Amino acid sequence: MKKIKTLYKRDFENGRLIINEVNEESAWVLNGEGIATRKFDGTCCMIKEGKLFKRYDCKKGKNPPIGFIAAQDPDPITGHWPGWLLTNDVPEDKFHREAFLKHPFWEDGTYELVGPKINGNKDNFNTHILIAHGSQIIENIPLEFEALKEWLEQNLIEGIVWHHPDGRMVKLRRKDFGFDW
Repeated sequence: MKKIKTLYKRDFENGRLIINEVNEESAWVLNGEGIATRKFDGTCCMIKEGKLFKRYDCKKGKNPPIGFIAAQDPDPITGHWPGWLLTNDVPEDKFHREAFLKHPFWEDGTYELVGPKINGNKDNFNTHILIAHGSQIIENIPLEFEALKEWLEQNLIEGIVWHHPDGRMVKLRRKDFGFDW
């Protein structure tokens, strides 16, 4: 899964908060072309051919580990190179395996691993689970800057991800407005 673009441009001089100026490549959202879904605060995973992969970001100047599957080319500015590594029977993959083994069959796709030991568990899950990306649709989401800001302030979720029918995605998070999460 490629890095997801943010709906609005950032003010890099002001704590990376967003400004009321749409990123050109994200304008399709304001045209009503996508479906709004809930963004969960976890860690990205991929299931492919019955195997579970975890997200791995190869940092600038580093060589990717053996088995690395690139999700996109390295970012020309930051050098970050997102991709995937197969999970294994090692301690750092414990919670991935716990969630994966709860079901005998998974569809290929990307998922968010959430649970008690993942990113502070702000959504208060009792166990580690995998949630399919785009599976929780948000109805009647406003599309104006101030209305989106107010909606995210009032709804305690990490954010929104819009999914375009052609596969493009755009995100907007609480912290983009400076709200705690």
